[in-house]
Amino acid sequence: MASVDLYTSAGTASGSVELDDELFGIEPNVGVMHQVVVAQQAAARSGTSKVKTRAEVRGGGRKPWRQKGTGRARQGSIRAPHWSGGGVAHGPSGEQNFTKRVNKKLKRLALRSALSDRAASGDIRVIEGFDMDAPKTKAARALLETLETGDRRVLLVLAGYDANVVKSFRNLPRVHTLTVDQLNTYDVLVSDVVVFEQGALELIGSGTRTDLKENA
Repeated sequence: MASVDLYTSAGTASGSVELDDELFGIEPNVGVMHQVVVAQQAAARSGTSKVKTRAEVRGGGRKPWRQKGTGRARQGSIRAPHWSGGGVAHGPSGEQNFTKRVNKKLKRLALRSALSDRAASGDIRVIEGFDMDAPKTKAARALLETLETGDRRVLLVLAGYDANVVKSFRNLPRVHTLTVDQLNTYDVLVSDVVVFEQGALELIGSGTRTDLKENA
């Protein structure tokens, strides 16, 4: 097992923690990660774009000119698709469904691949816990500076929802915070550094978090 430094909420090293090879030590599968990320992005699309067909465009009820005798091509409506201002043929209807099906096995493999990639590049950090009795953005910024994240994008993974921690980090523009039950491949890959609360490591892939377990 690979190990990484364990930090206190003040940003000082307090030891080390072992990373599970099943989650952080596999060979990343680029193809599966791409497939899962594309599916996540597709699921995020609203699918509400819509155009009007010739039946929905206003006007065009009268035949523009008589059928024969004018020398021009016959026309039935000035709102036909080939007319300027006419309806659109085969355009989006507002009922598009862009979702792609990806089975759970591939989702798990993609997440493990993304975590392993970050671990291999030395971009995993682990914090013992957060001692915040109120939102403190200044303390959050100081912690990240101690962890030497620089101006890179940071993903903060919490073991359970803590409003003070979330509010402390949400004003920092390059930090995204989520709980371990929300951990996903896309957010790991778009982040340069992944910071875990220590209690979140054992809950990866379980679909739960500490505050939910306590209320169960």
